[in-house]
Amino acid sequence: MNELNVAVLGGGSWGTTVASLVTRNAPVKLWARNPDTVAEINTRHSNSVYLPGATLPEKLAATTDIGEAVRSADVIVMGIPSHNFRTVLHEMKKHLRAWVPIVSLTKGLELDTRMRMTQVINEVLPGHPVGVLTGPNLAREIMAGQAAASVIAMEDEIIVQELQKLFKSGLFRVYTNTDIIGCELGGVLKNIIAIAVGMGDGQGAGDNTRAGLITRGLAEITRLGVAMGGRAETFSGLAGMGDMIATCTSPQSRNRHVGIQLGQGRDMPDIISEMVMVAEGAKSAPAVMALAEQYGVEMPIARDVYRVLSGDASASRAFRGLLRVEAGAESEPG
Repeated sequence: MNELNVAVLGGGSWGTTVASLVTRNAPVKLWARNPDTVAEINTRHSNSVYLPGATLPEKLAATTDIGEAVRSADVIVMGIPSHNFRTVLHEMKKHLRAWVPIVSLTKGLELDTRMRMTQVINEVLPGHPVGVLTGPNLAREIMAGQAAASVIAMEDEIIVQELQKLFKSGLFRVYTNTDIIGCELGGVLKNIIAIAVGMGDGQGAGDNTRAGLITRGLAEITRLGVAMGGRAETFSGLAGMGDMIATCTSPQSRNRHVGIQLGQGRDMPDIISEMVMVAEGAKSAPAVMALAEQYGVEMPIARDVYRVLSGDASASRAFRGLLRVEAGAESEPG
């Protein structure tokens, strides 16, 4: 893969981690807007704000010049939060060569349009092959050399197999999938369930409660994902169940952290003000609920999380409401 040049846009924890992994297979240029982040990566081979204690590869180069990163790139990797994703696509558009594949790392929806990130790419940059890299991937564990598995999803089976070679590295296994919709939605929707699980954890709920929420939450996101065109089996794989388990149980999960803080009675603005990184579940919740209504899908757990995030209910009241929902057949909503 040494003949390919890769540009990774975004200097957060996951963008930096993916850039570090790919340097083992190809030259990488990482773009970040913050000059301090870029200087630290280039001189100290670290990113202490987002990956404290981690040592980055010496050959990973960073720049604040998006043109420098994109001009010679044969593959673009987008590690940009959903609220700024479209803006960065427009910034790089004039530097981008034709037909260069673009892979999204972002597990969020565009709030105003309810679009997935690959849909935004297709709208802003038509004609480029698009894909998504997703799965149960906690950046700090991967940077520490622990084993992990991910999924690269694209419609083109030939391109996706080439990209699989680019991203797989050591103990980081990468599987392929052609269900972009299902893989992308799995990463987006599980964040809201992780907030619900965190709300329970913040109120002292046990393992049984957590398992129940994860399982019923997975049923919710599968219903919406299938209604939107994804394949049901995708939500039983790494992009669905795998990512759900990691996000709902790990102390490193930003979305679970938000839920824990809400469960302990804190207000959303205070929680967000203390966070360096974005909790995509909180940002995507309004778009997810709008999509559930559009597709006629019942999502009681996601709905209650949205009510808490909107300030319409307290976490304790919403959580008690979830536990009181009358149970029907397991195949039914609720």
